[in-house]
Amino acid sequence: MALALALLWQALGRVWRSPASSARHAPPSRAMEHDRAIEVYDIIRTIRDPEKPNTLEELEVVTENCVEVQEIGEDEYLVIIRFTPTVPHCSLATLIGLCLRIKLQRCLPFRHKLEIYISEGTHSTEEDINKQINDKERVAAAMENPNLREIVEQCVTEPD
Repeated sequence: MALALALLWQALGRVWRSPASSARHAPPSRAMEHDRAIEVYDIIRTIRDPEKPNTLEELEVVTENCVEVQEIGEDEYLVIIRFTPTVPHCSLATLIGLCLRIKLQRCLPFRHKLEIYISEGTHSTEEDINKQINDKERVAAAMENPNLREIVEQCVTEPD
């Protein structure tokens, strides 16, 4: 009887660990990565679009699925963002990438390496833009421009 009960519990345990509940039963590092990804998304979703009175979340430029976090060391994470411009020829895609980078650099409470990309196939010059927004020297040079810095500040500042 005890053996039958043990086998039943083992079988039920497999059923209960369906993909829908995998986040609850994930190994500790996967669960932590998931929590970090949600934390990252909460930071970037409120960034304002440079042209429109909407957030990047409202325009679906960023979604929860566009954030990936991987543990690369003890308490250090690789954060990968893949955002989708509203149109394939969006002239402000580089500026949006810059806003994402600046806000995350300022707000992430954990050690991280940051990679930001345009979602594959969603922009006509995605390769060039990906290079620009992941080049520390270009980002630093862009933030030295007072007009550009002011636009970034307006986009990343939390509304009251």
